[in-house]
Amino acid sequence: MSARAGAGGPELFANTELVVRTTSIPGLLVVDLVLHGDERGWFKESFQREKLVGLGLPADFAIVQNNVSSNRERGVTRGIHAEPWNKYISLTRGQVHAAIVDLRSGANFGAVEQFRLTPAQAIFVPRGCGNSYQTLTPDVEYSYLVDAHWSPDARYTSCNLGDADLAIDWPIPLEQAIISDKDRAHPRLRDVVPVTP
Repeated sequence: MSARAGAGGPELFANTELVVRTTSIPGLLVVDLVLHGDERGWFKESFQREKLVGLGLPADFAIVQNNVSSNRERGVTRGIHAEPWNKYISLTRGQVHAAIVDLRSGANFGAVEQFRLTPAQAIFVPRGCGNSYQTLTPDVEYSYLVDAHWSPDARYTSCNLGDADLAIDWPIPLEQAIISDKDRAHPRLRDVVPVTP
């Protein structure tokens, strides 16, 4: 592999095998993906059902829709959104700081996991957990597979990106970030009605 292999440097190619790791949030999984690259760029299997289920991905995750969020600038910050479906998130370009918050009722309500994601990782976010991210590079392509169709009538649970109780360590301070008015207006954790599992 050339030293120029793919934008992003040699860390993209550090994974030599597909690995699924658990986290402190039940059901939230981190996937180490294998990238193959040369001077032309790189290739990866973002999602291969049989392999991933064999390593711990829920067997009942039945994909019905693929969505892509394109983010032009560094500092775009989105979330915290808990949609009524499971998500499998993978980047095709760039890097993000991801923060996942457990918004399900129970002892783990409000628990936070934070990750630096590149195209060499994916995460499985279970229904009822809020996901959010901040772009660390320009031109981030954020792709996610879901197991329910989007609907304008879908009920979302949201939480504020800057809630001190969550103490999310955003690399770019939120006052310097690019955030929609809607996301800025999300309620504090103490005002969120927990999602029923």
